This record gives sequence, C-alpha cells and structure tokens, in this order.
Amino acid sequence: MRRFLFSLLTVAAFATAAEAAVISAKPAPNFTARDAISGKEVSLENLRGKPVVLEWTNYDCPFVKKHYSLGTMQRLQQKAAKDGVIWISVNSGAKGKQGYLKNAAEARAAIAAQKASPAYYIRDTKGDIGKLYGAKTTPHMFVIAADGTLAYQGAIDDKASVDAADIATSKNYVTTALSQLAKGGAVTTPETSAYGCGVKYGM
Repeated sequence: MRRFLFSLLTVAAFATAAEAAVISAKPAPNFTARDAISGKEVSLENLRGKPVVLEWTNYDCPFVKKHYSLGTMQRLQQKAAKDGVIWISVNSGAKGKQGYLKNAAEARAAIAAQKASPAYYIRDTKGDIGKLYGAKTTPHMFVIAADGTLAYQGAIDDKASVDAADIATSKNYVTTALSQLAKGGAVTTPETSAYGCGVKYGM
C-alpha cells in the first residue's frame, strides 16, 4: 500500500519535457546567487569551461532520501569533483515549506548531516532560479556542458520509486550524460521526465 501511494505521488510530480523552461542544446540560463557553503557569490557564467551539474534537492523528500541513504548521490558528487565537474545543489523550498533552510548555517549543518559534497549549495528561497530552469521535482537534474549549453535535463535515473534497492538496477542519466560529454560526444538522451516530490515553491 505504501509503495502504491508513493507511486501516485511520483505520477503527480512528473515533469514532462514540454513543461521545461529551457531547451536542451541551447545556452543554459545564467544566474548569480550566494553560496551557503563559502558565503561567496557564484555565477554560472564564471564557471564556463567546465561541465556543471544542477541538482534540485530537498533532504526531507523521500525520493531524495532514496539517493542519499545509500550514499549514491554523495559518490556522484565526489566523482564529479574528481573529474573537474562543478556540482551545484539548489534548494528552492520557500519559508514554511518542507525542506526549507532558513539561513546558511542551517544549510551547512544539513549538508554535513547528509555527508554531501556539492561544490556549491544555493538557497533559492524565492524560487527565481528554479523557475528560470523549470525545476519541477526533487531531485530534478540539469547537466550543462563546458561550453555553457544545456546537455541534459530530467530524472536522475530510470527507476521512479522511493526504494533505494532500485538504484542497483537503474540507469543513471546524469552519469551517462557526463561520460558522453567527457568523451567529446553528444548526449544521446538529452531530456527525460523528472520524478520526485514537487519543488516547494512559495506563492
């Protein structure tokens, strides 16, 4: 019964490619925001020359917990850093909503509790960046090529469930996209339907 209810939640939270605010193979929208880890501003434009992953996250979402509970998301972040990929976690949860972090100190504590390793963590509490990208779910993933074009957007993998056991048999779209970019090729699956909890935007 529990799995059935989560399946309904999954269906409700799907984001189709048609709903996306940005188009793959087009320039990724630039943004400048305050990094909760360092306290400094980060600009996507200034990261040009390196691949970038944008991860919409909410540590209280069961679909996000699926990937953090086994350390798979953390290992992806660590491998990205090793490979020269910039990983940016974005939390667009508004005040009073699930997953909201009221300040940078709370964000750093949450990151430490999850043993997460993003290069940057952005509190997008007004939802400006999330709406700019059309982020619908947590997780919702975007891979930006070194030339600044959007190479992939959508789900992290092809198993839309909250069961961590499904990770072992899933296809990870982010890993595949990054591997194909590293080899100088095109991303063969540039868009998929994201699944997870709906992003907790404000009014």
